Formats: sequence, C-alpha cells, structure tokens
Amino acid sequence: MAYDAHPGITPSRPVQSVDIAIIGAGPAGMAAAIAARRHGASVALFDEQPATGGQIYRGITQVTSARLDILGPDYGEGATLASSFATSGARHLAGAAVWQVTSERLVHFLQEGRVQSLQANAVLLCTGAMERPFPIPGWTLPGVLTAGAAQIMLKGSGMAPTSPAVLAGCGPLLYLLGWQYVRAGVPIAAIVDTTDGGDYRRAIRHVAGALAGWQYLKKGLELMATLKKAGVPFYKGATNLHVLGKDSATGIGFESGGMSRTIDTSLVLLHQGVVPNTQFSWSLRAGHIWDEVQLCWSPVTSKWGELDVPGVYVAGDGGGIGGARVAALQGEISGLAAAAQCGHLPLATRDQLAAPLRADIRKNLSIRPFLDALYQPKKANRVPADGTIVCRCEEVTAGDIRSYVELGCTGPNQAKSFGRCGMGPCQGRQCGLTVTEVIADARGVPPTEIGYFRIRPPIKPITLGELAREA
Repeated sequence: MAYDAHPGITPSRPVQSVDIAIIGAGPAGMAAAIAARRHGASVALFDEQPATGGQIYRGITQVTSARLDILGPDYGEGATLASSFATSGARHLAGAAVWQVTSERLVHFLQEGRVQSLQANAVLLCTGAMERPFPIPGWTLPGVLTAGAAQIMLKGSGMAPTSPAVLAGCGPLLYLLGWQYVRAGVPIAAIVDTTDGGDYRRAIRHVAGALAGWQYLKKGLELMATLKKAGVPFYKGATNLHVLGKDSATGIGFESGGMSRTIDTSLVLLHQGVVPNTQFSWSLRAGHIWDEVQLCWSPVTSKWGELDVPGVYVAGDGGGIGGARVAALQGEISGLAAAAQCGHLPLATRDQLAAPLRADIRKNLSIRPFLDALYQPKKANRVPADGTIVCRCEEVTAGDIRSYVELGCTGPNQAKSFGRCGMGPCQGRQCGLTVTEVIADARGVPPTEIGYFRIRPPIKPITLGELAREA
C-alpha cells in the first residue's frame, strides 16, 4: 500500500488507495464515475459541496417541485445523472476540499477538519468552469455580484432578490437567469447587453453550425421572447459600463444607442461568460494553450482528456467550455479511458464505446463557434482602465500593474513580487486572466508570451494545525 509523502513529514498511517479519483461532482465527474464503475473500477469522487450536482446542477438532489419549475427542464436533467451516480457504487466524499493533487496521483484533501490522502491509479479533474472576471469601475462594491453567484443562490436555497436588479454583460447565462427570475416573479430593472452589431456580423459566419445546433438556438430565442413579453427593458451594444455608488451600489451607468444612461439599482449582476477552472492543471505543471476564440487558458489534452502528466485526465468545462451535456459526455469518455488504464476494460471495447459519445459531442458543439463569436467579451471589459481594481484580494489596480511593466515586470509571477497581485485568498482565480491580458497589452505581445500565475498548493486554504495533524 502506498504511503503519504509530505516533504519533511513522516506519515503515521497507510494511505488509502483506489483505481480512480475524481475531483468534482458536476456532470463530468458524475458521468465519469458511472462509466468507470460500470466496468468494475473502484472510484472515489471528491466534492466540497454536501451533495452532488456541481454548480450547474447545484441542489438538484433536494430541489422542490416549485423551484424545479422556475429553474427549467435543462436544470432538471441533472436529477437523472445524480440518481444514477447514487446507485453506481462509487464512493462519494462530500464536503471534501482537495488542496493538492501530485503528479504521482496522490490526492490530498480536507474533510471535517481532518487532512487525509488517497493514492489513485488515475485522477480525473472535473473542476468545471468559473465566471470570467468583469473588472469595471465599481465592481467590488457591496451590491455587485456575478450572475452565476446569484443563480447558485437561487438553485441552492431558493434565494432571490426582492428589489429590482440590473443584469449586465453578455452570454447565455445572463438571459437564462433573467428568464428564471421572470418565472420566479423577481423584478428586473433592465438587461444591459454589451453585444453589438459587430458581434452579430462576426457570428453570422458560423450560422451553419448554429442551425445544426438548432435546439440550443431555439432555447435562446425562447428565453429572449419571455423577457420581451415580461416587458424587461433591454439595452444593446452597451459600452463604458460603471457601477455607481460610494459605499455600496446605487446604480449603473453606461452608453447605449448613442446616449449616456443611468439606471438606479442596489443590485447589479455582472456576467461576460465562463472560463475553464485550471488551478489544478496549472499546479501539476501541465501544458496549457491560450484559446484565441474563448480568450482564456485551456490545458493541453489527448483525445481521451489525458494531460501530459501521465494518468491525470481533464473532462468537462475545465478543459474548454462546452456546456453541461458536453461535459457529461466528455466525463464518460474519460471514465472509460481511466478504467481501461486501470485494466478493467480492453482498449478495443473502450474505443467502441467512445465512438458514439464523440459523435454526440460533435453534434452538441456545433453551435459553439456561433456562441463564442457572438458573446466574445469586449477588450474594454477585460483590460480595464488604470483606476479599476484588478486584484480584489490585494486591491491592486490595472494602473498598478502597468506601472510594474514600466519597471521591468514581464509576467504575472513578477507582478506578485511587485505588489502581491494574485497572492490573496482566491489564489489568482479572480484576477489571473485580467493580469495576463493587462501585461500583454502593456507590453504589446500576445498572452502566450506572458503566461499565467505559477499555481502552488494548497489549492484550497488549509491551516498549519490541520496539516500537522496528518502526521
């Protein structure tokens, strides 16, 4: 049996072992576990939440019928997946915060205040997506949330605002949340959309794929029709977004239709898409590329989702944004690959089972180029002006970062030394992409030349006392 290997710490007990360790209980993680268990592999699935579902299906195992009606049928699809996982025989470690995964596939986690380790033959990173930073003036004020955070509150506990909210930015989630709020009777002051005519002209080149994915297109049009029928004010092509207020949000200002506008509100919900959560793959020193279409970093993987770190796989939105259905399909493929790696499935059978899944993925991704082109966030909302805070944890502004470049800073890791940017509790999650793009813009080079923060464990907070008790 394998033993723990903290540098400088002598293990006091054997480490548990398992065929496959899966990080994340969203659609990719659950589907991977189901597939691997179906072929006899032992599986341990880790997730910080008390129940399965991830962010996309948050609260699905306890959802009431009334809330299910509000959230819609796409959310309801998660119930079948969660039910199948519950009967799969996989071990579910709920409330477990994984703080390190090593290249030797040793998983360190914190559960109920106790640090533990588990040795796996294969590790699947199914960590999903996180919302893209939206650094505009005033985005750190109380009363400003991301649309995703607001939706999680609705899914997890049925909490919704009672005062009119403004939804600002771009992307399908903005309209989905608006649709859900209308069904829940939540007042919406306005939707302020940054999508403009140029975005539509760029997207029209991918209309063939959009028509091939007509089911997604139909859903989007239905969302918009509901919002229009409800009389929600809609502003298109919005620029110069800024949140008003000194101690908390009192409104939002912007330009649209050639006019400067202001909407009074105490709640602003921002969103401009989601990006892969790559903290674990970066910490493993795996290869990454800058996606010029989705404007973010994505890990380099094989067609089975395996990183250039042997035995470690990525499935779902953590490897590139594709949505819940694609995530589940990718999870199933990686689950098959991991089961085969562990000797539970012949390679020929693996390939045969994966073929129809790949075809289904291609079908579901056909609309992706259209969406990526239509809702690509504007540079002004990704690379902010000097006075805008970029690193919320350490209160570092875009101007601070540009001043570091003038002093010779060449990348994000040096920015840490100049001003602690990216060294706060979020470990660069909220500022990493912005820091890369601000430095790239200031130096006049592509993001690939700038790179990303050097992510180190612990990925999630852990105290020295908790760590010491493991030994």
